Amino acid sequence: MVSLSAFRELYDYRELLYVWSLRDLKARYKQSLFGFAWAIFQPLALTAVFVVAFSYFIRLPSDGLPYPIFVFAAMLPWSFFARSLNTGITSIVLNMHLVTKIYFPRAIFPLTNIVTGFADFLMGLVVFIGLMFYYQVPLNPAMLTLPLLFVVQLLLMAGLALGASALNVFYRDIGQMTPLLLQIWMYACPIIYPLSIIPDWIRPFYMLNPMAVIIHSYRQVILQGQAPNWGEVGLAAVISAAVFVGGYLIFKRLEDQFADII
Repeated sequence: MVSLSAFRELYDYRELLYVWSLRDLKARYKQSLFGFAWAIFQPLALTAVFVVAFSYFIRLPSDGLPYPIFVFAAMLPWSFFARSLNTGITSIVLNMHLVTKIYFPRAIFPLTNIVTGFADFLMGLVVFIGLMFYYQVPLNPAMLTLPLLFVVQLLLMAGLALGASALNVFYRDIGQMTPLLLQIWMYACPIIYPLSIIPDWIRPFYMLNPMAVIIHSYRQVILQGQAPNWGEVGLAAVISAAVFVGGYLIFKRLEDQFADII
């Protein structure tokens, strides 16, 4: 069972989470010419590449939306997801010297990478808001559902980061495979293409991918002003919650063995 005492312990160490996240952000951009501007470079650069490749050359449909904002609306949450997992899954192994010396909740390590990823996400959000003004995307009532979609995404991210970071201590192949798996996963989500091109017969299976649901819902709510499909969002929420509980249980089961293995 998920222990509430573990969440209380994390809450008690919230200042450490904040300090460690701030330290990680400073270390990442230390002695960097452009500093925090690098946080928005990846989604912006990939968006530019996709615009050229899939708007001018291959000409993928975008449901009548301008292709740059169509792609960036998906790349922003995806970059948050992928960057947090890429760094979070290897975080315990990379901090092995601390794991073996002092006690604090080890979950701080993967969760720190989600916090720092969120800081990068906020900086990219500034660019996205600028695109919304440029393309005259109005605010709409459906945007009130965005916090719910974000919570579903956070549950999925936290569960994957916790479970995979714990398993990576024992099986280092997981950290090696993560970039490749995330790249494959990206193309299994409606980022460079709209959900409308997915054949009806395969869509129920396609939407078992919670990130596909989340990304499509973000775009649907923000750019089209429509409420998300609650059936699909509900299923994504159930899957994400199950991933979170499973990841948490794996982490807690293996946590006491970290120092022995490392």
